[in-house]
Amino acid sequence: MKFTEEHEWLRPDGDEIVVGITEHAAEQLGDIVFVELPEVGTEVSKDDECVVIESVKAASDILAPLDGEITEVNEALVEDPGKVNEDPMGDAWFFKIKPSEPSQMDDYLSEKEYQDLIS
Repeated sequence: MKFTEEHEWLRPDGDEIVVGITEHAAEQLGDIVFVELPEVGTEVSKDDECVVIESVKAASDILAPLDGEITEVNEALVEDPGKVNEDPMGDAWFFKIKPSEPSQMDDYLSEKEYQDLIS
């Protein structure tokens, strides 16, 4: 897994990358009450806003960590946004992206580097 400084995680899955937010981010946001996901088939560029999250504390945007195409979204989060608080590093992933530039993954933090960032 790789991590962004914006508290997203990226996990390779075949030729796709699964994207979610870290436990640290979920704790900082508080109870998640709304998630808006991108459309499957959407072409995104790195740093495009692609997910909107609203919590009892704030609204946040999740940025596309890579250039590519959204291939799948986690519809379960639309029905039950609280899943993000329950399992942010597992079942509560937001979307899968097929990167057009897989080498962009090299720009992100290892788990140890991320832990150092948040400590």
